[in-house]
Amino acid sequence: MLGPRNDYNSQIEYLYHKSLILETPSEMDPVLYFYWMDAVAHLDYTLAALAHSVDSIKCAMTGEYLRYRVDVKKTGDYALFPQFMVWLRDNHREEFENTPIIWQLEYDPDEDAGYVGFRIVLDRSSKLPLPPQFFRDMTDDLFAQSLLRSLYPEGKLGKLFAEFKKGN
Repeated sequence: MLGPRNDYNSQIEYLYHKSLILETPSEMDPVLYFYWMDAVAHLDYTLAALAHSVDSIKCAMTGEYLRYRVDVKKTGDYALFPQFMVWLRDNHREEFENTPIIWQLEYDPDEDAGYVGFRIVLDRSSKLPLPPQFFRDMTDDLFAQSLLRSLYPEGKLGKLFAEFKKGN
């Protein structure tokens, strides 16, 4: 069930026009790529719910996919990522601040924002949708060339994650 076109439709189209054509995801650090894609999936889910209907098949499919990812986050090196983000915040502040804002909001225990029922929220007690511009900014943040390059093992985040894993 698609609702009438609204300001969120253009933001979801903006997201869908992004590409990794110049990247090689299979060569990125698998944990960093997983969490990058996880953030993109949460962005997609939230935008789809605002642009269409939370009851649409698109939202249902994405919700099932995200549910699977919740289980993966509990295994192996994937389970280290939330601790890595806190370590990054405490030991490499500049690099932490260069990570996608959604990672900072979700994995910083001092923040109230993050994922609620797969939706991205800035205030867990608010039911108001985020402004459309927020999603454009987040899309640009997630697809910034400097971030994508840092996800490779030889990239800045890749090296820091390897360092963190050695100590844990």
